[in-house]
Formats: sequence, structure tokens, C-alpha cells
Amino acid sequence: MRIHREGYLIILITTLVLGLLNLGVYLLAGDGLLSQLFILLSIVLYMLVVQFFRNPPRYTQIDPNAIIAPADGKVVVIEEVEEPEYFKDKRRQVSIFMSPLNVHVNRNPIGGEVCYVRYYPGKYLVAWHPKSSTENERTTVVLDQGGRKVLFRQIAGALARRIIYYVKEGAQVQQGQEMGFIRFGSRIDLFLPLDAKISVNLGEKTVGGETVIARFS
Repeated sequence: MRIHREGYLIILITTLVLGLLNLGVYLLAGDGLLSQLFILLSIVLYMLVVQFFRNPPRYTQIDPNAIIAPADGKVVVIEEVEEPEYFKDKRRQVSIFMSPLNVHVNRNPIGGEVCYVRYYPGKYLVAWHPKSSTENERTTVVLDQGGRKVLFRQIAGALARRIIYYVKEGAQVQQGQEMGFIRFGSRIDLFLPLDAKISVNLGEKTVGGETVIARFS
């Protein structure tokens, strides 16, 4: 299993803490049922932490007309909304919810120039809460592909405590390339042109870097 670099330190700390706790339980209780149960629980916890930071290879079919999923998860919103931060007009919103069991690597939905990046500290409402997109910790990134722009927003959830992004304004990025990571349960909102042809349905599972969310008209 390939591990994302954002997980190295956390996995090391988890290993040391669990190792010390198990040693303490062994010294206090001996090699009895309590120690064995504690070892079992430690293994389960360790595996949960490791799987959260997994980074499986993804193979993006580069397509300038396609808008691909920036994350693994489930489509929870498809609707027409007013986008007040950057476009300040109506857009087609597609939201993907990432549970703690999903891969949490985030990827660029299109290639092009990074023309806008903003980070906002905030609350930690559950990711599916209607106000999470405007009140939670979040980043907003806009990519410009020859005049065709896509805005996407990383949103922290109730368990998330750090949003990481690697892109900078003015940089040229490739479709499907890693752009960030969110630690523990979260969501991503995409804001697309109204004439974009949506290719997914509510409740559909997405694969970051591979699933086509929509196509430019």
C-alpha cells in the first residue's frame, strides 16, 4: 500500500503511542486477556489510520472537454446555485462527500492556470450541513483552461482539522494532478458553467482523477 506523504508523521506518532500504551498495559496486567484485547484494538486503530492515508495510483485520461472528480466519495449535491465569492453569478454545483474511509487525496478537475486561491479558517460543521461551504474551514481554487473556468472548494468536516493545498496563483497545473489533501471526513464543491453537461447522478460513487463529473459544452 502506497502511503501519502501527509500521513508519515501521524503514522509514526500513532505507532509510538500505541507501542507505549501496550507496553504499559503489559507491565500492569501481564500477558492476560486485557493485554490481548488491547493489542487487538491497537491493531484495528493502527490499520484505520494507515488506510486513511493510502494513496493508490490513479490514471487520468487527459481530456480538455472533461471535468473530472477531484476526490473519491459520493455525489451529494447537483443543483443550480448562486456562487457569491468569485463568479458572482449562477453556476452548476456538484458536491462530493468524503467519508473517513475514502481516499482523501484531492486532484485538479481540469488543467490550466491557477487564477485564484483563497484559504479561510472557520468552523467544523458536519460536511453535509448546508452552511459548511460558507462557514467551515475551506479553500477556494479557480482553474482557467483557455477561458473556461472551474471553481472548486475544499471544505473541512466535523472530524477534519487540517486542509492542505499545494497550488499557487499563476501556476500551470495538469488535469488529475494532486492539488491537496484533507485530513478526516470532508467534502469538495465544484462550481461549473450552467451549460456543462453533468455526467454523474446523486448518490453515485466517484474515483478521484478518473470519474468524469461533467463535460464542457
